[in-house]
Amino acid sequence: MLDETFNTPLPADLIAVTAGSLQGALFAAGFKRIDLLGVAFIGVATGIGGGLLRDILLGVTPAAFSNNLYLAVAIGAALLGMLLPRLFRRLDPLISLLDAIGIGMFGAIGTTKALAMGLPIVPALFIGVISAVGGGALRDVMLNLPIAVMHVGSLYAVASLVGVSVLAVLLAFGVPVMICGVVCVVVTTAVRLLAVRFGWSLPEQRALSRVRLRRQRQVEQVIDEALQTGTITLPIVLPDPFGDEAEGDEDPPRPKAR
Repeated sequence: MLDETFNTPLPADLIAVTAGSLQGALFAAGFKRIDLLGVAFIGVATGIGGGLLRDILLGVTPAAFSNNLYLAVAIGAALLGMLLPRLFRRLDPLISLLDAIGIGMFGAIGTTKALAMGLPIVPALFIGVISAVGGGALRDVMLNLPIAVMHVGSLYAVASLVGVSVLAVLLAFGVPVMICGVVCVVVTTAVRLLAVRFGWSLPEQRALSRVRLRRQRQVEQVIDEALQTGTITLPIVLPDPFGDEAEGDEDPPRPKAR
């Protein structure tokens, strides 16, 4: 069990919530028939959804409900993102940077909080990743879209997993929690930004049936090539032209196999 958790100052938390809410609102603003209240809900879900899922899984009161500022800032950022989309799209690199820092912070907080409550290391890492990417998942669910974190993309969840894994290794060597948390944020941010810059992504999965079909085609191709080169031969059996009507007659000779 960990004696302490990685805690960030309230202003840093609010900046992370703001970045998440802005991104959620800018994303939702591109959809038709979503009113002001809908955009506000989506922005709030994106901004505080990860922490909300984390605390629900841990069975504690959500941190976002312990202070009025979390919801107020999330709603305000969401409305600004809807009202001033052109301005914030020009600031997209800055928002992407803040969002990458935010997922690093949420991952570090979620992992250390789970460890402090006595969870084993693997579930704690899972809680940390959920804390980092849960807001985006809730956004996609509310918009009835495929969850982006489960599709080929720019290593959103992987960046968080790498960061919290580094944090866990450092904790195992007795490094202070605050240093581990800062390193986690730096590593997560670096992986996320490099993935966005160079378009890194995990390979797309292939269904087993496709793998079998591809192997079957490869085998057929090898057989065809062998037949054409004479490496192997197949027996040729011609149908009996006399059928069953010519009873008593000897069967005509059949060609022998080559």
